[in-house]
Amino acid sequence: MASERLYIVAYDIADQKRWRRVFKIMKGYGSWLQLSVFQCRLTARRRAELATRLEGIIHHAEDHVVLMDLGSVDQVAPRVESLGKTYASPERRAIVI
Repeated sequence: MASERLYIVAYDIADQKRWRRVFKIMKGYGSWLQLSVFQCRLTARRRAELATRLEGIIHHAEDHVVLMDLGSVDQVAPRVESLGKTYASPERRAIVI
């Protein structure tokens, strides 16, 4: 089994149409945390696939996507401080397609 790493993906997309396309792609790869921020558990292959899909949508002079590698999912326990609305950590669950 391939090992997964935990990523925080944040993006700033200049065009609303491209933003919606990026959001739809991200929903297939991770858990939505807030407006343009996702938490993703990805193998190296899925991470490369995600980056390739995003590269095909964004405009490099106008948009910005950041993939922050937090480490192996088996060894990282993110500590989250939330101000304002209550924060609920995303749960890992199976999705049948």
